[in-house]
Amino acid sequence: MKILKRGMRGPQVEMLQLALIRAGYNIKGANNGIDGIFGDSTFNAVMAFQRNNGLSVDGIAGQATWKKLLPYITGYVNYRIERNDTFYRIAKRFGTTSEAISVANPELNPSNLPIGAVITVPIGFYNGGNDVTYGRISYTWELLSLFIEGIKARYPFVQQFSIGESVLGRKLYCLTIGKGESTVMYNASHHANEWITTPVVLKYAENFAKKHAFGGEIGGYEAEIIYNSGRIYFVPMVNPDGVDLVNGFFETDGSIYQSAKNLAENYPSISFPDGWKANISGVDLNLNYPAGWEQAKEIKFAQGYTLPGPRDYVGPFALSEPESMAMANFTRRNNFKLTISYHTQGNVIYWKYLDYQPEGSYEIGRLMADASGYALEVTPAASGYAGYKDWFIQEWNRPGYTVECGLGVNPLPVSQFDEIYSANEPIMSIGAIKSLT
Repeated sequence: MKILKRGMRGPQVEMLQLALIRAGYNIKGANNGIDGIFGDSTFNAVMAFQRNNGLSVDGIAGQATWKKLLPYITGYVNYRIERNDTFYRIAKRFGTTSEAISVANPELNPSNLPIGAVITVPIGFYNGGNDVTYGRISYTWELLSLFIEGIKARYPFVQQFSIGESVLGRKLYCLTIGKGESTVMYNASHHANEWITTPVVLKYAENFAKKHAFGGEIGGYEAEIIYNSGRIYFVPMVNPDGVDLVNGFFETDGSIYQSAKNLAENYPSISFPDGWKANISGVDLNLNYPAGWEQAKEIKFAQGYTLPGPRDYVGPFALSEPESMAMANFTRRNNFKLTISYHTQGNVIYWKYLDYQPEGSYEIGRLMADASGYALEVTPAASGYAGYKDWFIQEWNRPGYTVECGLGVNPLPVSQFDEIYSANEPIMSIGAIKSLT
């Protein structure tokens, strides 16, 4: 973890602030204290945390401080069972429930706890709710990795693997939940500055896992029906390098940032890095699939996007990028009945590619639109080729959707997260349920 000091700014500072707030320390500032600015309030919170946890009190978030804070990001600790321990006593100590401990440790018999065994204990947070996923924060691949670790620890039936790697070698994570034969896949953040879609998909995955574990509905449907009869694959961040560029993870004087900045100079009218949609090589991943790629090239070249840059460059050839190739290979290995690709913005669902009309696709799209309040439309011609949704429909003639959520200029403010998630939870449940029939 990066060592953080007073005066620093960026997404790592936001992560520090989230951990401190969850640990019960008040931080003043915009966005409920998560503003990415290591000012006096954050400094005082770090000092108080260090003092209360037997650490060296210097106000610097170094490795020892981060080690103590990380459970407030991942949402769990490893605990060694002691004599006379019970789930109830452990739960009371860590602000959780016996049921949550049981879910995280399905092999344990609560009536016969083995002394000395190390178990996973979900912890309660003092502020901000008890879910691992948090939506009102700038996402990075590092934060996503920690949230996934926490979800997997709390719900060990969640499967996690990588479908490939990005240009910079970051794993393209996938989570799988369910044991049925009918599979669907939801992906997010093909476009870097549309990264708010990552927590939308991740929060649904966590809520689905939670509802399966403890019972209840998700998006208006019984989670148990989806879990037993279906299986959902989640790829929450297709473009991690681009997301990290937009959200300020890379040092501005470093080679990665400077290389991207040089590419952006080909298009001086596009804001940098806020206007960056592409992967770190300057290729728009959602214009890199072999479904009318030549047509997309003709359209985008005519618009002036002839070189790598922040957006709309289709690449030297279809599937030229490791991220799009990983998505294509992953899709070919599976038998998805339906896919949803998350983007921003417009509050609209695109359901069609050319004259392809997969059976049930309009009807399912209509249900999604009615449940979310989004419009159901055909993709505009200028953007109607070489996207993942287009390729999926072309190759399998099955329902595929691009959902453009939220309204405004990308990247959308995190203040929209709750509203966006509320609209899209039923969309994802409908996709899973309607694929069962």
